Amino acid sequence: MAAPAARPGAAADRLASLALPAGGAWATEARRAARQRLLEMGLPGRRDEYWRWTDPSTLTAAEPPRAATFDPREPMPFEAVDRVKLVFADGVFDAAASGAPAAAGVEIERLAEAAARDIHWARDLYGRLEAAGQTPVPRPLAALNTATAADGILIRATGRVAKPVALAYLHRSETSDAVLHHVIRVEPGAELTVLESGPAAARCNMGMEVEVADGGVFHHVRVQGRDHERRAATHIFARLGRGARLKSFTLTKNGVLTRNEAVIELAGDGAVAHVAGASLGDGTFHHDDTVFITHGAVGCESRQVFKKVLRNGATGVFQGKILVRPGAQQTDGYQISQALLLDEASQFLAKPELEIYADDVKCSHGSTSGAIDETALFYLRARGLPRAEATDLLVLAFVAEALDEIEDEGLREEIRVRLEGWLARHRR
Repeated sequence: MAAPAARPGAAADRLASLALPAGGAWATEARRAARQRLLEMGLPGRRDEYWRWTDPSTLTAAEPPRAATFDPREPMPFEAVDRVKLVFADGVFDAAASGAPAAAGVEIERLAEAAARDIHWARDLYGRLEAAGQTPVPRPLAALNTATAADGILIRATGRVAKPVALAYLHRSETSDAVLHHVIRVEPGAELTVLESGPAAARCNMGMEVEVADGGVFHHVRVQGRDHERRAATHIFARLGRGARLKSFTLTKNGVLTRNEAVIELAGDGAVAHVAGASLGDGTFHHDDTVFITHGAVGCESRQVFKKVLRNGATGVFQGKILVRPGAQQTDGYQISQALLLDEASQFLAKPELEIYADDVKCSHGSTSGAIDETALFYLRARGLPRAEATDLLVLAFVAEALDEIEDEGLREEIRVRLEGWLARHRR
């Protein structure tokens, strides 16, 4: 697909108030290259094909809209998990609230510290995967992230890491504007779990670049929610080697605007990538999942499983693509996006795509939206369940396929409990 006409003036205006962070040679080079990409492509607008259903204006404005902070009535996710906890408040690392950044088989550093050096392992990844992911679809907000992120976490897993690394994002200021960039390298045969949770800021732009080397395993579980007025754009760029595995799941509750992008390349034979999500929205809720998975090797498997539950005029968007390159034989690609509309005012907009240049493949995609099954609802009510509780059970059954993509049983159960809590709080 051809890139949209460049809008360098808009990009220049946005960057005028955002000086590039200081750093060593490798970080400075990557940030300057990202800024140049952004100036050439321009910031996104509603005329761009992959932004026609999501208005990016509040994500690209020089100042973020105000977003009220949430009075916590429930603990942050993953508090009961034995983990390495790293906390950011409004995009600033909070050392006092964080634990020791150490565990067996893993190296953890802050981007702000590592970027000051002229030599670092992250120089071969920072901005490189994001730059590769700009073709064939430009992703300007990701380039903006690479250019301007002053902090984040760099993680290199060298063995099987027993404890998850948990990144907790706190929102304390109604006008905060967070930009964070994480780089993760899973070495051959290593295994790592990364957890993310919290509203982060009034507006946040998150970037994550992940390289999973041959035989490596990467698990990612993310919970977005709490503060409803927040706005967020997130990006995951991943490259998988031979026999590597990646599984990513995101639960989104609340939020005026959330755009989650995942761009994954299966570069080694036998690689496996699963990307899944469940979102629950009420009222002024707009949630956009945009996924692009490229099969570039033999015998690879990918799954995209997304479920959205929408009520009171909420909007859900799914744009997912599977690209099978020439020579990527024995590909197994699966994509499903479904929405449960709990009223006539809500809407679901979907664009599933397959682009295949190999002949020995098994690929499928499907997208549906609809209301609660009245027959199933009648069955449950006939057995004594109130309508609200019966509806909640059917909603949980609807999202179960997405939750099953979480391998860890304890994490899967915590997500399910949080889904139940959201449904209980939003009963009519």
